[in-house]
Amino acid sequence: MMPNQFPKRGLIPTPRNVLAAAVPYSARVGAAPNSIVIPKQISFWGNYDNGDCVTAEEAFAKACNNPEVFVSDDEVITWATKHGVLNGASITQVMTWMQNDGFPEDPLTYDDGPYYSVDWTNAGTLESAISEGPVKLGVAGDQLNNTWWAAGGGATGGVSGWFATGFKDDGNEDHSVSLCGYGSISWLAQQLGVQVPAGIDGAQPGYAMFTWDSVGIIDVPSMIAITQEAWLRQPTTVTRDLWNVQQLNGGGLTRAPAAAGDAAVVEYNNQMHTCYRDGNGLIQDAWYDGQGHWNVQQLNGGGLTHGPAAAGDPAVVEYNNQMHTCYRDGNGLIQDAWYDG
Repeated sequence: MMPNQFPKRGLIPTPRNVLAAAVPYSARVGAAPNSIVIPKQISFWGNYDNGDCVTAEEAFAKACNNPEVFVSDDEVITWATKHGVLNGASITQVMTWMQNDGFPEDPLTYDDGPYYSVDWTNAGTLESAISEGPVKLGVAGDQLNNTWWAAGGGATGGVSGWFATGFKDDGNEDHSVSLCGYGSISWLAQQLGVQVPAGIDGAQPGYAMFTWDSVGIIDVPSMIAITQEAWLRQPTTVTRDLWNVQQLNGGGLTRAPAAAGDAAVVEYNNQMHTCYRDGNGLIQDAWYDGQGHWNVQQLNGGGLTHGPAAAGDPAVVEYNNQMHTCYRDGNGLIQDAWYDG
């Protein structure tokens, strides 16, 4: 991070036809009068030097989980690079990927639940949504950048506890942030451990907003002035084992493997294959030719350490860049679970 450098943004506005087709969030009854989640550890998540604000907000949302999930900057940058969104992304594009290809933290991955559009101009609806999880916004970033910078951002990183008030209408949507709390400005300031500056009415309602390694407070008119879209993930975080399960040949899955090294049988290319990682981490493969014979080859230069005794023996196979654990169930049907590692 270079000192005294303005942080990057990187939001591409969601296409209007996608916004129009979005499923709206329905407010629930009984939301608390105030609410806030402040993670113990936050970061820029690459957004100081890269235009990955949409992905960085996803990492912040995971940090709001209970228990808190901290994804490293390197993991976020790697994820954004892999998906081609290190310097520009739309919100729905990233949230769609995150539903099935979230942040991997071995042996788990952290996905998003389905997402819903939120009416940010309706205080009751927005507060209800925030009480369920961080609300992801698409905003115009110029005025927010100036507020963040004046509070001390840049030279030493993000500084929490800034106050954003008096913003003018700006439709130049180019940044993604997160609302993680609501209540009176005085109450929010108390939660952040700061004093309300002179000239700001602490009795007025506001929102806690994350951006650029910081959480600050924005009043309602300013939030509305710069916001162009808002989304809630339900749930915000889906914790999934890195094993993905499908059933083949219409059979029912009888078990899933516990770890990448679990063994099973896979049938592909019209052969029963038994494969596994050996003690050196190399992939070994032995296959059954259907005539009662096992044929052995070695992959990745490794030496085969053992072969299966029968076609039903379990093992692990890696193909299509995934670790697959497959086997025949009690009905003779092939089941497949794969490790996306």
